[in-house]
Amino acid sequence: MKNYCNPINLSYRFQHHSGFAYREAADPTLIFFKGTYYIFASMSAGFYYSQDLMDWNFHENRNLELYRYAPDVRQVGDYLVFCASAKKNCAFYTTLDPMSDQFEKISEPFPFWDPATFQDDDGRVYFYWGCDKDRPIYGIEMDPETLMPITEKQELISCKPYEHGFEHNNYPGKDEREPLLQKMIMRLVDMGKDKNAPYFEGPFMTKINGKYYLQYAAPGTSLPVYADGVYIGEGPLGPFRYQAHNPFSFRPMGFITGAGHGSTIEDEYGNLWHASTMRVSVNAMFERRVGLFPAGVDEDGILYCNQNFADYPYEIAKGKFDARTLTPKWMLLSYKKPAAASSCLNEHGVQLAVNENIRDWWCAKGSAGEWYQLDLQDVYKVFAIQVNFAEERVPQLKKKKSECSDTILTNYRYIDSSKDLKTRYLMEGSVDGKEWFVLEDKTQAETDLSHDYVRFANGTELRYVKITAHELPYGEKFALSGLRVFGEGNGQRPSQAENITTQRENDRVGIVRWDKVENAMGYNVRFGISPEKLYGSYQVYEQNEVLITALNKDWDCYVCIDSFNENGITEGVVTRLI
Repeated sequence: MKNYCNPINLSYRFQHHSGFAYREAADPTLIFFKGTYYIFASMSAGFYYSQDLMDWNFHENRNLELYRYAPDVRQVGDYLVFCASAKKNCAFYTTLDPMSDQFEKISEPFPFWDPATFQDDDGRVYFYWGCDKDRPIYGIEMDPETLMPITEKQELISCKPYEHGFEHNNYPGKDEREPLLQKMIMRLVDMGKDKNAPYFEGPFMTKINGKYYLQYAAPGTSLPVYADGVYIGEGPLGPFRYQAHNPFSFRPMGFITGAGHGSTIEDEYGNLWHASTMRVSVNAMFERRVGLFPAGVDEDGILYCNQNFADYPYEIAKGKFDARTLTPKWMLLSYKKPAAASSCLNEHGVQLAVNENIRDWWCAKGSAGEWYQLDLQDVYKVFAIQVNFAEERVPQLKKKKSECSDTILTNYRYIDSSKDLKTRYLMEGSVDGKEWFVLEDKTQAETDLSHDYVRFANGTELRYVKITAHELPYGEKFALSGLRVFGEGNGQRPSQAENITTQRENDRVGIVRWDKVENAMGYNVRFGISPEKLYGSYQVYEQNEVLITALNKDWDCYVCIDSFNENGITEGVVTRLI
C-alpha cells in the first residue's frame, strides 16, 4: 500500500507576471487514459503523469496551449481531446498518446472559459463551459468527429448565493485563522452589480450509475471557502436538480484550504477520486496547488468527498474501497514544537513553519547552507515528513516581448522551464541531538519539488529533524511554510468534546461551540444533512467554535465534533444544528 499527502507532490511551475515569481497549478483535470493517470493544470506548460495516483512526474510541452487557464482533457473514442480557455475562438486538439507530443488541431468553434468535454455511453459528445459573476454554466452537444456544435447552447445551472451558503462569498475575515465570530464579514451580494459577487465557474461532468453529475465551483479561487458543488440530471443536458449534500468538495480550514474547480473520475478499480484547486494566494491571487481526495456515491446517489484531515497522510490499498471508511494513516507530531534555524529574516520566525498555515513561513536570510531544526520533544516513530518550501519575494524574470513566442508567453505571462530548476536539500534525523543520520539525501536531485513528501516504509525513531538547503530555484532564500512530521504518538487520545451548543444564524450560516478538551490539539467538526451523512468538515486547531457558512436553505444540518491530538482521534456525538 502507498500513502500520499496534500497538497500533492508535483513539480509546480513558477509564473513571472505578478511583481514576484510564484508557483502555480490549478483547475486540474484528472483523467485515466490507456492505463496512465494524467493531471492537466492551469499555466503549467506541460502535464503530470502517474501509474498509481501517488507518485507523479512532469512532462513539459511548450507547443500545446498548456500555458492557458483551466485546460480540459477527456477521452473521446480512442483519442484524448484537449482544449483550454481563451477569449478568442478556442481550439480542440486530439492525440492517441499525450507523451508523444503529437496533437492534431480538429476545430476552433467559439470562445469559452473553463471548458469541460464529456462523451456519453452512446458515443454522443457534450461540452460545458462557464466562468462569470452573473452568467450560468452552459451546455451544448458536439459532433464527435468534427468537434463542432450541432445544437444551440443551453443555460443549465446558475448561481443562487442566498440559497446555497457555499456559493456566497462569506468567509471568516481576511485570514481564516483569526477568531471567527469577531472577524466574520457578511457581504450582501447584488448579483451582476456588486464587484464582490461570487464567481460561478469550473464545470465538469461525471456519469455514475446512470445519473449525470454536473459539478461546478464557487465563490472564488483565492478564498478559503472555494468549493465544488453538484447538480444531478437524468440526461447530459438536464434538467438538473441541486444535490441535497452540497458542497461536495470543501476544505475551508487546515494547513492548506480550498477545494474547488476540480474533476471527478474512476480509477482502474472503479473508485472515485476528486482532484481540485487548493489555495495559497499570498505572493499572487493565483498562487495555487492541487489536492486529491477519495470520493464516492452513497446508497442514495449522493456524491461526496472524504476531506476529513484532508492534508494528513492517507494510505490507499489497491482494489476497491469505501471512501467513507478511510481515516488518516498517521497523526501530526510537529504542531508548534520548538525549532531553531541558522538565521531568520525579519518577521519570519521559526514557529511559522510549524503553525499549520501554508500562508506564512519561516525564512532564512540566505539560500544554500542555511538550515532549520525541529525538536519533537520526545522520541517518536515517524513514518512520513512533508517538506513545504515557500517563495519569499523571488524576483520575476524580465523578458522582452521580442524574445518570447506565443508557445511560451501569452498575454506576457512567462512560465519557467522544468529543465532548469532544482530543489536540493539534506534531511537528517537524531534521537539525542548529537548523533545524526540521513533521512533523505536530495543534494544531487534532478527534481524541483516544493511540497516534497518523504516516506519511511517501516518507520524510523527520532526526536530531531534537520534540513539543510543545498540548491534552490533562482537562488531564492530558504523558506519553509510547513515542516510536517507524521507518525505514532506516545500518549492517550483526547477526551470527547462536551457541552455542544448550536445556533442557526440564517438559511446559510450556523454557529457551533463546545468546551475545550484539555489534551486536544484540535477538532474536526463534521456536518451534513443527516447523522449518517456527515460529509462536510471544518478542521481547527485549539479554537472551540466554528462558523459554518456552507449551509443550504430548507435543509436540516447535523454536526459532530471529533477531538484529536498526536495520538489519534476521538469521535464525538452527533447533534442537530438548531
